Amino acid sequence: MEEIIRFELNGKNVEVQIEPSRTLLWVLRDRFDLTGTKFGCGIGYCNSCTVMMDAVPVASCQIPMESIQGRKILTIEGLSRDGAMHPLQEAFVKHDALQCGYCTSGMIMRAYGLLQQNPRPSRQDIMLHMDRNLCRCGAHTRILDAIQTASAEMKGEKQP
Repeated sequence: MEEIIRFELNGKNVEVQIEPSRTLLWVLRDRFDLTGTKFGCGIGYCNSCTVMMDAVPVASCQIPMESIQGRKILTIEGLSRDGAMHPLQEAFVKHDALQCGYCTSGMIMRAYGLLQQNPRPSRQDIMLHMDRNLCRCGAHTRILDAIQTASAEMKGEKQP
């Protein structure tokens, strides 16, 4: 039986009438047309579907809508402001921290979570935090570089 689920999505209050067992991933993609969140493995292993839920990175393919009531969800689409990319998005472009791009939104969202908790992460901190997200193309070194650059730029430090 469908229920009305109300939550905040990218800074806006929304509601959707949906089967409560439906996962957040598919509701974002099918009901809100937010296709930046990707379906990867479907079992929470690859984390291509990472979004922020109440400021914590989560695999949206594992989150049933019944647990979303009253929560704050931030997707890759919600990072940009007034048409300007977030410093993380800019750093991923600058460092060519993607190849096929499939994992990129999940990587950026997990990195965003890290930088919210720890604005000055060491390279080791970044590696440990990002270990849950898989990139089959092997762009990991460039991803680490991009996160370090974004961290510095978000603090107002100039980067080469």
